[in-house]
Amino acid sequence: MAFELPKLPYASDALEPHIDARTMEIHHGKHHNGYTTKLNAAIEGTSMESDSIEDILSNMDMSNGALRNNGGGYFNHCLFWEVMGPNSGGLPSGSLAQAIDTAFGSFEAFQTAFSNAAATQFGSGWAWLCVQKGGNVEVCSSANQDNPLMPGIGCGGTPILGLDVWEHAYYLNYQNRRPDYISAFFNVINWEKVSELYDQNR
Repeated sequence: MAFELPKLPYASDALEPHIDARTMEIHHGKHHNGYTTKLNAAIEGTSMESDSIEDILSNMDMSNGALRNNGGGYFNHCLFWEVMGPNSGGLPSGSLAQAIDTAFGSFEAFQTAFSNAAATQFGSGWAWLCVQKGGNVEVCSSANQDNPLMPGIGCGGTPILGLDVWEHAYYLNYQNRRPDYISAFFNVINWEKVSELYDQNR
């Protein structure tokens, strides 16, 4: 069964002024749509046609560039839209907040670690907050459209928060000011959704 481009869970202008509507329209309608189309082409006629995206990524042949780039691009962006929302930001709560405090000492220390992972990722890539089985959380980054579900990438575990630091994610509004974009991202994180993903995967 072919993968489909998910609809944005909010209007394309809902994250303004932090992420502008034109960037959202191009990012979702062009970039994510392209990854979706090319992922379907990469699995057509193979046994992977009936697999979940998580199974495809975790069993990835890392030498298969088309599948690696487009499968990663599909999954990463699906997560990215989900973990943002209007009237968001603030602080996590419950078991996720406890896990962040345990791992980093404070939310502020986590914010610094996550921001550094995003800022220091050379070229295109992603910053991640991942949960391991047992509930521990960890921050890491990955290049291009790789993610921690893939063999040997990043911190392992399951990504529950991801920040896209490809230039197409921010250049219209922020140009080369990636740190400003990273800072703005914290105003649109939907911590309720991230907490839900944490509880599902720990």
